[in-house]
Amino acid sequence: MTNAITRFSFPTTIHFGAGARHLAGAHLREQGLKRPLVVTDRALAALPLIGDLVAELEAAGLAAAVYDGVFGNPTASQAMGGAAAYRAHGADCVIGIGGGAALDVAKVVGVVAAQGGDVMEYVWDHPQVRAIGDDVPYFIALPTTSGTGSEVGRSSVISEEESHIKRVIFSPKILARVVYADPELTVGLPPAITAATGMDALTHNIESYLSPAYHPLCDGIALEGTRIAARALHRAVHEPGDLQARGDMMMASMMGAIAFQKDLGAVHSCAHALGTVCNLHHGLANALMIEPVLNFNLEAVPQKFVELAHVVGAGSATAFVPWLAHLKHTIGIEGSLAGAGVKREHFDRLVEIALADICHQTNPRRCERADFERFFVEAY
Repeated sequence: MTNAITRFSFPTTIHFGAGARHLAGAHLREQGLKRPLVVTDRALAALPLIGDLVAELEAAGLAAAVYDGVFGNPTASQAMGGAAAYRAHGADCVIGIGGGAALDVAKVVGVVAAQGGDVMEYVWDHPQVRAIGDDVPYFIALPTTSGTGSEVGRSSVISEEESHIKRVIFSPKILARVVYADPELTVGLPPAITAATGMDALTHNIESYLSPAYHPLCDGIALEGTRIAARALHRAVHEPGDLQARGDMMMASMMGAIAFQKDLGAVHSCAHALGTVCNLHHGLANALMIEPVLNFNLEAVPQKFVELAHVVGAGSATAFVPWLAHLKHTIGIEGSLAGAGVKREHFDRLVEIALADICHQTNPRRCERADFERFFVEAY
């Protein structure tokens, strides 16, 4: 990977390349902003990275505060805590830095701080959903993982406090104004997290391509995102200092998130259920569920599997899922739902939540209760 930082918009302005993070402070100052709230997760806040970022912001003349109340799957209380921290600091902008959880919280902290109410009143299917106005504070994003692509997404997934059901806040107004996509921020990720988040990115690209919704632009992005992830994921896991591989995975992650505005499929419905019931890491949940669902989908859209096989070099439609299984093996994802701590007594609740999840409505093949039951059994 070259040292050049590339700037492009699609539609978010993205500064992509090693060292891009160092541009953030000057940009905020140029916007006339002075008091950023840095929203991050508990584990990341303990690392020198956040201290270094705050020092750079202060050197740029900004008075930064840090909210590090994000951990696990993001919840309503974490988002509300961030909004309270924003008000307490007298903040005028938000910097989200971290993986998907931190960025999903960061997207809505400013909304709640500026417009009031409870964060769950903004979810798209709330009976009296609050509209998101134009006074959303300026928000920039610095991803530290290559999985969700949340930095370029126009939705935030927040779990209900008691039920742990994932709810979606959706609006173009919560898009980051600028993304600083710096692959150096992902170099320290452990191999297992690199593998799981990488499978999340790959699943986004695959499922969005397989969705029957009409969106040729997203189809092209998803196929190229699949090709990039296929060539880079193994290297990113096994050669963690390879900035080219890290950069490729960061790009594939963003491409997957851009593509899935076309929608996703049943793999994600299963993964959302596993996150709700068993608190399973989202990327790992996708990795464990993808084979049963894709085998089910093959007969519905065989030509699309031909295209997927072509971009990854698998040869034929029927060879794509075995190729995927081999990739998982090479990056250390070998287990089953049972090995991940899922119990058979969870199955009824898993099926119930997967059926209620919106993602499978755009699966290329209709899914009934019996299909979800079979998916979980096969993955078990």
